[in-house]
Amino acid sequence: MIPRLLNWQGMVGLAASLALGLLLLIQAAESRHWKKQSASFEQRFRNEQSAFAATVAEARAAAERARAADLVNAERVAAEQRAINERTADDYEERLAAARLAAERLRVAAAAADPSARGDPRMPGLPAGAPSAAEAAGHDRLPYADALTATEQAIQLDALIAWVKAQAEVDPNAGR
Repeated sequence: MIPRLLNWQGMVGLAASLALGLLLLIQAAESRHWKKQSASFEQRFRNEQSAFAATVAEARAAAERARAADLVNAERVAAEQRAINERTADDYEERLAAARLAAERLRVAAAAADPSARGDPRMPGLPAGAPSAAEAAGHDRLPYADALTATEQAIQLDALIAWVKAQAEVDPNAGR
């Protein structure tokens, strides 16, 4: 019976069966290998996804911290600028009041020294005669109202220059 099975057709069938069995074993080994590879790739993918999610969360948190720091810095800069504005305005008002007071004192002293000036300085006095040599020396002086206006404008410009310099010294990036 074995010789009957071992004819050429039986041998081909047996060889084909062995080849198919061998291919089946190879396929099973390949399947195991690719399942392991697939699990490895899936693990890598999950790790990458979690790393990406962590990076996105970290970037959002950093952006939020930066926004909060920018808000605090902006409030600091605004407070410094308000303080500069108040100091400059107060100094300007004080200097202006002092200049006006000095001008008023000078006007009163000049009115007291001038015998032709009577009462209200806005009222015209008697026409003065020819100026004496002492009076002629001060003829290039501005009238008190014009001198006061020039002084006020000089104080205003000085205050503006001081304000600009102080504002320029505020560093908006100092808190970073």
